[in-house]
Amino acid sequence: MTHPDTTAVHGGREDLAALGVHVPPIDLSSTYPVTDLGSGGGSYETLATGGRPEEESVSSLVYQRLWNPNVDRFEQALADLEHADEAVAFASGMAAFTASLIACVSAGTPHVVAVRPLYGGSDHLLATGMLGTEVTWADADGVAAAISARPQDTGLVVIETPANPSLDLVDIRAVVEAAGDVPVLVDNTFATPVLQQPLDLGAALSLHSATKYIGGHGDLMGGVIATGSAWASRLRQVRALTGGLLDPMAAYQLHRGLQTLPVRVRAQQESAQVLADWLAQHELVEEVRYPGLPGQSVPEGQMRGPGAMIAFRPRGGFDAAAELVTRCELITHAVSLGGVDTLIQHPASLTHRPVEASAKPGEDLLRLSVGLEGVADIRADLDRALHG
Repeated sequence: MTHPDTTAVHGGREDLAALGVHVPPIDLSSTYPVTDLGSGGGSYETLATGGRPEEESVSSLVYQRLWNPNVDRFEQALADLEHADEAVAFASGMAAFTASLIACVSAGTPHVVAVRPLYGGSDHLLATGMLGTEVTWADADGVAAAISARPQDTGLVVIETPANPSLDLVDIRAVVEAAGDVPVLVDNTFATPVLQQPLDLGAALSLHSATKYIGGHGDLMGGVIATGSAWASRLRQVRALTGGLLDPMAAYQLHRGLQTLPVRVRAQQESAQVLADWLAQHELVEEVRYPGLPGQSVPEGQMRGPGAMIAFRPRGGFDAAAELVTRCELITHAVSLGGVDTLIQHPASLTHRPVEASAKPGEDLLRLSVGLEGVADIRADLDRALHG
C-alpha cells in the first residue's frame, strides 16, 4: 500500500497515460451517443439502478445524471484515501447525507439512531422527519438500547467525530460494537481522510462535506460517502433518481484538491495546536475545546492528529462572543470551514440555529477554522479581538 500522500497525488489518475494526458480531461457532456435501442436501454437500466460502466450491459454512459468520468476519478481517489471499496459523490454534503437516509427509508428501515452533537443541517434534517425517517437521539453509551427498542426497522446509526461545533469525540469502535448489525455512518468532515479512516474502525459509511477541507479553497460545493460496494450501489441509485449529482467541474476541482489535502491539513493542524495552547492560557478565554489539549484525548488508534478546528468560549458570555467575531480583521466572520483562510463563526446563531434548544451549542461558543496564514498573524488578530 502506498503512502497516503502518494495516494492523494496519484489516486484516480491511472488511466491518464493511456489517454496521453498529464492532468485529467474535463468531460462536460450532458448526454452520450447510444448505438441502438437494445444496448442503450441496457446501459440506462444498469446505471440508473446503481451499476457501473464496466458491467457487460453498459455500452454507453447515456446521460450525465447517471455517470461522469470526472466524478468517477474523484470517487476512486477518495475511496483509496478512505481505504474503502468505493465512494459516491454528490452535489453537497447534505445531498450525500440525504441519499443515505433515503436508502434506509426505501429499504424499510426508516429508524435512525443519532448521537449529538451533529452538524446543524444534519440535525435539522433528522429532526424534521422530512424524508420519512424517525430519529432516536442517544449518547454514545445509549446506542445499543436505542436499537434494541426497534431492532427490525433501524437502518443507520449516525455519529460525527470530532463533532461540529464542539469538537466532542466519539469512540467509533465502541459505537460500531454497540450497533451490532446496524451500519454506522461517521461524518468525517473535520478529521478528513488524512487523520481518520472510519471504515478501518468498523464503520460502514464515511461522509464528507467535500466543500470543506477536500475542496479546501472555499470555491465549490460537494459531498461524498466512502463505503463498501453494496452501499455504493444503493447510493448511486438514489443519486441517479433524485438528481443529486456532483457537477463535472466541481469534481475536477475536488480531485485536484486531494493532491494538496495532506499538506494543507498538517500545516493547518500545526497552527491550530499553537493557537489552542495559547487560547487555553489567555486571561479572556473561559474554555478551549481541541483534541490536542490535555484531558481531551482521542480514543486510542482513532486519529493521527487533533485536526485544525478549535472551539472556545470567551469570558463575558454571548455579548463577548458576538463582539469578538465582528472585531476580527484578518480572520473572516463566516460559516463553512476547512479552507486556506481562517474563519470564525457563532454556531448557535448560524449553522446550528435550527437545532432544538436542549441540544444547541452554548450561546458563548465560537468555532475557529484555522487556515494557512502565519500563525503569529492569526494569534495577533484574535488577541486584538479579545481585548476589544
